[in-house]
Amino acid sequence: MTPEQLPARSPKTILAYIGIGLGAGVLSGLFGVGGGTVIVPLLVMLLAFNQRYAAGTSLAAIVPTATVGVISYALEGAVAWIPALILAAGAVIGAQIGTALLPRISQTALRWGFVAFIVVVIVTLFLVVPSRDAHLELTWLTGAGLVGLGLVTGVLAGLLGVGGGVVVVPALMLLFGTSDLVAKGTSLLMMIPTAISGTIGNLRRQNVDILGGIIIGVAACCTTAVGAYFAAALDPAVANILFACFLAYVAVQMAVKAIRGRRAGQ
Repeated sequence: MTPEQLPARSPKTILAYIGIGLGAGVLSGLFGVGGGTVIVPLLVMLLAFNQRYAAGTSLAAIVPTATVGVISYALEGAVAWIPALILAAGAVIGAQIGTALLPRISQTALRWGFVAFIVVVIVTLFLVVPSRDAHLELTWLTGAGLVGLGLVTGVLAGLLGVGGGVVVVPALMLLFGTSDLVAKGTSLLMMIPTAISGTIGNLRRQNVDILGGIIIGVAACCTTAVGAYFAAALDPAVANILFACFLAYVAVQMAVKAIRGRRAGQ
């Protein structure tokens, strides 16, 4: 898919970008994710983006979305600043690795990878029991673990166009014993340098519709704070179940695309 093959800048396309952004913003604030879990499949399904362009465009949109989310969670005191910077250090390197690998992997392989990734997240959501009273204690051991987690999520960000929140949030709760709100706020902060790094790599490789990413990101900023508000009010277990249901729907849709792509020889 070349820039010339991207959807025409028609009112319908712009409205689709805005609608995708509004939905992504709610998810970003509610679940502490960058919104890639909704941006990527909707760009593929609604605007016929291929997986590479969808991933790159999603990553660009995550930058403003995560910024607004961090502000919302910081106002509630739910951001672990130093752990987020440690996560980001590993994620920035990982994002460059992911974007370098992106052009070398088939679209069908990327789709199946995205489906497998979502299935793992769904299982993890049912293993995590969020607690609003838990905190993240920073030691040399946890610091090393955060660097490794950041590296993994950075690679996924570059390959799948997600900011890593769907990995970082459950991991912080399950492996590091932090509260769900702190996990979400910390995840969003970590995403900002990760998404910037990945987007720079995608721009160099022409894997991003930058205008589409900007429109989606700005639209998402309008609803991210709303999602963060509901995150604090909603029971954590209920939020996990709702998120798992949404991801199951996305996984089915992407699996169908992967099967069709394989038949088409992509």
